[in-house]
Amino acid sequence: MPTYTYKAMTKSGLIVKNRVESSSRQNLIKSLKGSDLLPISIEQVSYRSGKQPKKKKRNVTDIQEIMKNVNTTQLGNKKKTLTTKEKINLYLAKTEKITQRDLVVFTQNFYLLKKANFNNIHALNTIIESTENLSFRGILEDILAGVEAGENMYTTMEYYSNVFPFIYINMIKVGELSGSLTNSLEQAVKYLDDTEVLNKKIKSILIPNIVQFILLLVMLVVGTLFAIPAIQGIFDELGTEETLPAVTLWFADFIDKVILYWYVPTIILIGIVAAIIFYVHTPKGKYNFDYFKYKMPIFGQLIFALDFSRLMKAMLLNLKNGMRIQDAIEVSKNVVKNYVMLSTIETSINNILTGSSWIEPFEQSGLAKPMITEMLKIGMQTDLTEMMEKLVEYMEIDIDNIMNKIMKALPQVVYAIVGVVLIFFVLVVLVPCIQVYMGNFLFSAYL
Repeated sequence: MPTYTYKAMTKSGLIVKNRVESSSRQNLIKSLKGSDLLPISIEQVSYRSGKQPKKKKRNVTDIQEIMKNVNTTQLGNKKKTLTTKEKINLYLAKTEKITQRDLVVFTQNFYLLKKANFNNIHALNTIIESTENLSFRGILEDILAGVEAGENMYTTMEYYSNVFPFIYINMIKVGELSGSLTNSLEQAVKYLDDTEVLNKKIKSILIPNIVQFILLLVMLVVGTLFAIPAIQGIFDELGTEETLPAVTLWFADFIDKVILYWYVPTIILIGIVAAIIFYVHTPKGKYNFDYFKYKMPIFGQLIFALDFSRLMKAMLLNLKNGMRIQDAIEVSKNVVKNYVMLSTIETSINNILTGSSWIEPFEQSGLAKPMITEMLKIGMQTDLTEMMEKLVEYMEIDIDNIMNKIMKALPQVVYAIVGVVLIFFVLVVLVPCIQVYMGNFLFSAYL
């Protein structure tokens, strides 16, 4: 049985090392995690020399001095007292967050190594050596252990769905099953880059306006609670016949009732949210919610275009590797998560089995543009692979056009919402303040 030496971290932040026998690296990792140990590094001892190969780990340079002074071959041994600096370093290493940037860098490096004809084990080993995030390094070592045990990469990635997005995992799955992992990695790099760019654009528009919207709401509530009663007190004290605007009196009364009976709107809001969540988690609710995603204003066309584009790219990879259309669709459906799209795909597969057109369900769904379905029909009569390459290019252009339209329309929508709140704020709070400033109520009080 192979012998391994490992370094791991306990829950208390203590670094332990030991030499054990295990059937495989993956089984050892599972055993360590089952004992509440976080693996840092695992090395197989050479069968000939019986000595552990020495390799400098770039990502654990901050704990090397600790390792020199810690003698903990068993967890029951006496623990060495750590300095404050060492405790901080261990805590930061143990709780280091895996960022989107870590995933992007890993995917880019893996793609370049695969393009240079590295096999998966060699590529993962190379990347692990240069990964400085200990949390992410542990995940990559787990993936490597699975690959060495004969498993596909995506099977281990599925256990870390909080790190690897669903679409990303299934892009890798399609690449591994179709034998085109390099092309899938290229698509994954583009997917991550496009997602990051889109998120930055949307955040640059939404965040400033959301902050402004929240500030206006706060000013509206605070002004209603403090400024309006003060103005009403001035009117009452002077005995003027002037009154506050009707909308101001209505909103002030509404705020008072909300504060007095705060539990009523809270219960109603919680009930509505709970009902929506429960409904969305039912099969029918999930389907209707996913259909709403495709038909929703502003973002609906973009969401459908992205899902359909990923499906076509995955199918194209499979067709290029000699798969039949039915098998290509069956494998490629994993790159989408939307129930409406999955239902359409299943209908398409059933049509193939019954001898009907697999394109017809997409056409009848009313979601795909006529240009898309016509190009697929022409491809079925000529060269489907060549036509799908052109279709993918067309959809890339279409997605860019949709995104440009969204970037133009989104600010107008947000400005309109903020504008409505601003007008309401002026009517409720500023108009009474202007009345006091102008002093017209003094004439009414004098008379």
